[in-house]
Amino acid sequence: MLQELLDAVGGLDPEVTDTAVLLASELAENAVLHAGTEFELSVDVDEVSLTVTVTDRGSGPLEVHLAEPRRRYGRAASHGRGLGLIASLAAAWGTHHNADGRHAIWFTLTSTPTEPEPAPAAPPDRPPRRVSPEQARRLLHVPAGLADRLQPLELVEELVRRLRDVLDVRAVAVVVDEGDGGGAAELARAGPAGGTVVLDVALPVTPPLRGSIRLLGPPSDRDGGEDLVELVAYRVAMAVESRWLRAVDQRRRAWMAYLAEASELLGQSLSVELAVAVVPQVVVPRLGRWCAVYLSDAGTQRLAALTHADEDELPELRAALDPAARPGPAPELRALLDSPAPEAAPVRIATPTDGLAVSLRSRGTTIGTLLVGRPDGRPHAPEDVVLVADIARRAALAVQNAQSAAAHVAVSQALQQALLPRALPSAAGIDLASEYVPASRGTDVGGDFYDVLTLDSGQLLVSIGDVCGKGARAAARTGLVRDVLRVLVRGGRGLTEALELLNEVMMEAADPLQFCTLAAALVRREPHGLAVELLLAGHERPVLIRADGRVEQVGAFGTAVGLLPRVLVEATTHKLGPGDTLLLYTDGVTERRRGREQFGPERLLATAARTAGRPARQVVAAVRDAVERFSPDHPTDDVALLAVRALPE
Repeated sequence: MLQELLDAVGGLDPEVTDTAVLLASELAENAVLHAGTEFELSVDVDEVSLTVTVTDRGSGPLEVHLAEPRRRYGRAASHGRGLGLIASLAAAWGTHHNADGRHAIWFTLTSTPTEPEPAPAAPPDRPPRRVSPEQARRLLHVPAGLADRLQPLELVEELVRRLRDVLDVRAVAVVVDEGDGGGAAELARAGPAGGTVVLDVALPVTPPLRGSIRLLGPPSDRDGGEDLVELVAYRVAMAVESRWLRAVDQRRRAWMAYLAEASELLGQSLSVELAVAVVPQVVVPRLGRWCAVYLSDAGTQRLAALTHADEDELPELRAALDPAARPGPAPELRALLDSPAPEAAPVRIATPTDGLAVSLRSRGTTIGTLLVGRPDGRPHAPEDVVLVADIARRAALAVQNAQSAAAHVAVSQALQQALLPRALPSAAGIDLASEYVPASRGTDVGGDFYDVLTLDSGQLLVSIGDVCGKGARAAARTGLVRDVLRVLVRGGRGLTEALELLNEVMMEAADPLQFCTLAAALVRREPHGLAVELLLAGHERPVLIRADGRVEQVGAFGTAVGLLPRVLVEATTHKLGPGDTLLLYTDGVTERRRGREQFGPERLLATAARTAGRPARQVVAAVRDAVERFSPDHPTDDVALLAVRALPE
């Protein structure tokens, strides 16, 4: 449309006409793409100048951007580059804002430039370079369809190739430094390798990016073209930043996946040794060639884990890092380990163990130090330093959680062992043996227990029981049952009276969920065997194994203690001849499951029969083995076994 108007006017310099068409096209494109409105075009011609005005219907994103430059700056601003072309080619230009909301941009072209600067002298064999508006348009205009299909790097290569063709230089190169510590690198080149840089134009990119477009060739290649290179630099900068942002986004996604995987690996075990051993495996080789973990121990730091990408270098690395080795760490590293670890930021340590030192801190406590060697062939980038610090925080939390869990397990196991006798007493003519298999090796304390107490009368108080529940409450109730029964029987009370008083004590706690099943027996030695007085308070009936292979369950059922206000029990007496064994057990034996099937009393009797005449230790071992072979699954209930055997004469 503008070309038709200019042809109708006539009498204009063709170069001025071509320039007017180029600039008006840029303004029309801005009005349609950025303001999103229709536009009007007007032309004013006099003897020496041409003025073109493009008016749109209202302010658009471009005006918002210009009014608030801080809100959309650098990478965020993807428009407004065309005004640079107008500023370079027009003699004058400006904008109008009308009261009705319309917005106009105008420019003026003159046939003869005012006060022209003399062109630099050109070599005799090459005239000064002049770039026509048509060449500039062909250089800068990339169709939308092609721009969408090209990757950012391909677009840069295309622009560089066009710039070389338009300027007719030996070579054009784009050099970019991404600020990752790797230095500047050539991103794209058009033309042969080598050459002298005759013009270097910086790319308007946002830090940490830095870059430039370089013209390479003889000094004569510098003649003209600076303005055109600067315009191309804007387009190249947009493509370079787009490519860099894509790469940054991909790296961030990869790092997020890496950190999520590291957290999962670090949190899989509550064992301190395993948690510490995982840390170097997570770090190497992603963040460095080697990694060492130190844990604080009694005011000093000991080497707890170490790995290297090359296993052959591990012995030398251990000698350089292990405080207990010789020659041991360098003075710089030893001073770091002997002093409080750095709290805020990683500390770089020097060769021969070049890398980073980061404190392992969790919940305000420093539990050790993480050392990470530098990656292969480069120092740690700022991004690497941030990730090492993040891994250190996650590792410290995982290790401290494992240490806390280990401490809880140690307390629970100590409490569990305190509820069982350290050793069974020895008595003439009596063979005693026991087995205890807790369902949990962790912090849960089981409610099963057994006890053997030697009385002043020479008798033995043999008891086995199962308190309802697990944990600290069950442990407290177990200790209560065992100690109260001991005191009552040692005070001279019979078994029946002792169980009645024990029931009263437990009922006073007013906790019906903490009842206890109990089997208690008084065993005394007699000529040719043992006499046993047995009471069952809701407990499983013991198995009597005769020396000749006969087996039977003995005792009379009663009510559990702590369940009802009055306990109902019945004492029974039994004679154990030489070689006979009385086997007491908890319900973890008979209720061991394999799917829907239980071990049951029948299998227990069959197993017991095969142990007839054997020592007490072999009896309990055989029963435990049969129960464990019955089901390979982890037990869900504690197993307690106690065997009393009359020794042969």
